[in-house]
Amino acid sequence: MSRLAAGRIHPAWFVAGAALVALVGAAGFRAAPGVLMVPLHEEFGWSMTQISLAVTVNLVLYGITAPFAAGLMQRFGIRRVTTAALLVIAAGAALTVFIEAPWQLLLTWGLLIGLGTGSMALVFAATVTDTWFVRRRGLVSGVLTAGSATGQLIFLPVIATTAEELGWRIASLIIAGGALVVVPVVVLLLRDRPSDIGVLAYGAAAPAAEVPAAPAAEVTMAPRESAVRLALGALREASRSRAFWALAIGFAICGATTNGLVGTHFIPSAHDHGMPQTTAAGLLAVVGIFDIAGTVLSGWLTDRVNPRILLAAYYALRGVSLFLLPTLLSATVQPSLVVFIVIYGLDWVATVPPTIALCRELFGTRGPLVFGWVFAAHQVGAAFAATLAGIVRDQTGQYTVAWITAAVLCLVAALVSGTIARRRDAVSEPAS
Repeated sequence: MSRLAAGRIHPAWFVAGAALVALVGAAGFRAAPGVLMVPLHEEFGWSMTQISLAVTVNLVLYGITAPFAAGLMQRFGIRRVTTAALLVIAAGAALTVFIEAPWQLLLTWGLLIGLGTGSMALVFAATVTDTWFVRRRGLVSGVLTAGSATGQLIFLPVIATTAEELGWRIASLIIAGGALVVVPVVVLLLRDRPSDIGVLAYGAAAPAAEVPAAPAAEVTMAPRESAVRLALGALREASRSRAFWALAIGFAICGATTNGLVGTHFIPSAHDHGMPQTTAAGLLAVVGIFDIAGTVLSGWLTDRVNPRILLAAYYALRGVSLFLLPTLLSATVQPSLVVFIVIYGLDWVATVPPTIALCRELFGTRGPLVFGWVFAAHQVGAAFAATLAGIVRDQTGQYTVAWITAAVLCLVAALVSGTIARRRDAVSEPAS
């Protein structure tokens, strides 16, 4: 890295590349349990409820761990925390081959992989972006966010094929091996802050008066301040701001209308209309493909457009799409449904870059920590939507009420996001 600092390419791009590799891997590891549920059910005879409990724990920890992981990264450094997270993921995947009872699955899939992937959630992308970049922050955060979708596209077909042909234990070992392969990349290329190799953050060559708020990792802090105190302190201060609650509410609705509703219930809802499950699953895969393009484009736009306007537009477009969805579903794939899939794919996590940008603008150096809590709200919203939509289906025999309710919530999110206060109304940064 010291040699790179003396070269023509700024080291920040190599750090971003290492972070992208780690995020791609982490996304694949987190999504893998869904592929292995059926093989476990068939071999051990465990109910789907028992197996799903481990996945639920995984999702909850994935969200709740994020703000504390941001604190750990500020306290101990990005490279150490990311390396430890990859090792925990590898341990959880490898130990899965020895399980014989549901509680052991809870510890491996649920606890270990949940904690590991949670430590490398989107807050990791926010921390790397804020630390290493002043210019191109929106673009970089968009690319890193797209790594989540890319990871699923790369790993899931491999894991599914391996589980079917060689068994789920071999698939688990592949996941463990994948985590270990990423470790050398992180150790060699990832650095905690630009000053470690004697450079400025990318785009920070201008005089100090012209440079935006300093990257988070450049702030000095009490050497004994724990990650828990950092995370809880950021929540305590941010919660005094209406802007924080606007971001949290909007992102909770984002989680409810992506992972919680469409990600969980689109396939059974399409099946209710006579569509084969394999066809519906293929449509969700297309969502993942367009998600990559949409998130990168959103990052590019975030560098140029007020993020409030972007969030309002994204949520409004999503709301209109969900309102029309009940009329688009049928036994066959119609052109109108394909248009919905493309739009929803472009909009899937396009909300992340502008949300990260607003956390940075409103809360300065505590932006990544605050984003961790906003992301936790995202996962809580997803959990509630997944459960409530299932209840709606059981009570009414269809998902129409769930889709319409989600559409209305998206319009609420658009209104709330578009009226987020400027920085002068946000919580002021603590003195360093």
